Amino acid sequence: MSHYEKRLEADLWKIRDSLSTIAAQIEDALKNAITALLTGDDKLAYDIMLGDRPINRAVRRLDKMCHSFIALHLPSAGHLRFISSVMRVGIALERIGDYAVTICRQAVQLVRPPHEILARELELMAEQSRQILNKALTSFLTSNADMAKATIGLTDQTARIFDTAFESLANSEGDWTKKELFALLVVCNMLLRVSDQAKNLCEETIFAVTGESKDPGVYRILFIDSDNACLSQMAEAIARKNFPHCGEFVSAGRQAAPALNPHLVPFLEKRGIDMSAATPKPLNTDPIFLGRHYIIVSLEGPVKSYMEAVPFHSIAQEWEVGAPPAADLPGAEAEEVLEGLYREIAPRIHDLIEKLRGVKAPCRVAS
Repeated sequence: MSHYEKRLEADLWKIRDSLSTIAAQIEDALKNAITALLTGDDKLAYDIMLGDRPINRAVRRLDKMCHSFIALHLPSAGHLRFISSVMRVGIALERIGDYAVTICRQAVQLVRPPHEILARELELMAEQSRQILNKALTSFLTSNADMAKATIGLTDQTARIFDTAFESLANSEGDWTKKELFALLVVCNMLLRVSDQAKNLCEETIFAVTGESKDPGVYRILFIDSDNACLSQMAEAIARKNFPHCGEFVSAGRQAAPALNPHLVPFLEKRGIDMSAATPKPLNTDPIFLGRHYIIVSLEGPVKSYMEAVPFHSIAQEWEVGAPPAADLPGAEAEEVLEGLYREIAPRIHDLIEKLRGVKAPCRVAS
């Protein structure tokens, strides 16, 4: 190994060691923040708040080390990917440190610490977030892309625990003041954000090791209407045909009609869409089922009229596109109505996918 190569490797290890030290401090801060919350230890909470300043300075020093490395070594390929990822990981760690501080600020506002069921759920959520963060940091520091990919799959578990904790908070309203409820909800959200940042760290690991960019993502989208006989079926069919790799598309109705609108099947067949296997389906209003969908689109009326509540992590969209043709409408007139609906729905789906995946989404095909 040449003198230059030895110097380069030595500088890389200094950066890696500095990042490892910051990561350990962040993990300790998060762990102690939860301890302060669950035990009512205000002194510990204030110590964590104060200790965030040295961590922020360490992150800024790490950032300067990375810039100096680039200026001195003019890295390329793997070394450049690693340094650029370290800089983004540093930002993520600083944010996680801020989450720990926010948890502490909320903890000292509570008259008493959480107890019984809520305390167990908060502890479970915190432990899940900390474990995912630890795996994410380990995968980055050891350049283990396989471990990073496996860890990404764990992040959804934290979101499910969050939903359970949120329900517990909603059901314990009489035990807490509004101020305390808000503080505990903020704590839950901070723990969820830790899991989100851990996912980002895993994606940085994959990029640094393999050069693979972040996957644009596949989104679950649910289309709903009154009977799943025409409008929502058309929206699902258009989405499946035009964006087959961008999402998982399903449709349902408030109450399932006995059969599809008789004009819909021949209309879509002319556009290369086979509807022979499609049947109207009733909407499953179970919160767990609904919560799996990132987007819920109503083509007839408010989304909230179909369910008790829109899931916390779902985005509701309401498209006023017009009424479907009556079953006894003459064929030519029905064709005209359906053509109008198609021209309303197709561009909206196009715009929705572009917002989710970007203008150059590789999943788009010609409509």
